[in-house]
Amino acid sequence: MKVANFGNESSLHSAVKAWVAKEGDKFEVLVDGFIVDIVRGDLLIEVQTRNFSAVREKLQSLVKNHKVRLVYPIAAEKTIVHVNEADGDIIKRRASPKKGQLIDLFDELVRVPQLVREKNFELMILVIREEEIRCNDGRGSWRRRGISIRDHHLKGVIDSFLFKHVDDYLRFLPENLVQPFTSRQLSERLDISLRLARRVTYCFREMGVLKIEGKIGRALLYKSSA
Repeated sequence: MKVANFGNESSLHSAVKAWVAKEGDKFEVLVDGFIVDIVRGDLLIEVQTRNFSAVREKLQSLVKNHKVRLVYPIAAEKTIVHVNEADGDIIKRRASPKKGQLIDLFDELVRVPQLVREKNFELMILVIREEEIRCNDGRGSWRRRGISIRDHHLKGVIDSFLFKHVDDYLRFLPENLVQPFTSRQLSERLDISLRLARRVTYCFREMGVLKIEGKIGRALLYKSSA
């Protein structure tokens, strides 16, 4: 068995776009100087599989005059597939111990949190199963000892979530959360890393959901803006 696509562009983007698409959609359309993945009537749909910074300028411009939906996949289940550099034959495959969660959306949303306040912006999260294709070609990250990530394949969509308004994100704040609170306290309540909790509180500040109430030691204290 072989994995064929060794190009620079991930096939995950194309597969997600195909999953999202409906009959009558138009693809790769020029709108206000930007190429948009999908145009569905008055809705512009942009698929991004990583790095929201790459589309920040594009989204900030388009939401001024258009309804924009950003689609982002999070891998809840991932299989690592190692292939031979010469012929693409599969050498081995294993399940990744990393399990993505819906709250991981803040890892990327932290780059564009102000967009959530735009009435024309909405975010769709797809919780997926994927394969990550790797090759020991010596050209990859030192963290992976030179192993390159060649591609990502969509193997299935487990669930989807659509966030249209700021209030839709409040599901990530625990009920009866004692206020004011620190990012560390939030991380403990949500059982997430402190790094991710800090991204959550930053995003909520930029969305206007939280405000800084003071400090306890060096840690910022947050309180609901409502």
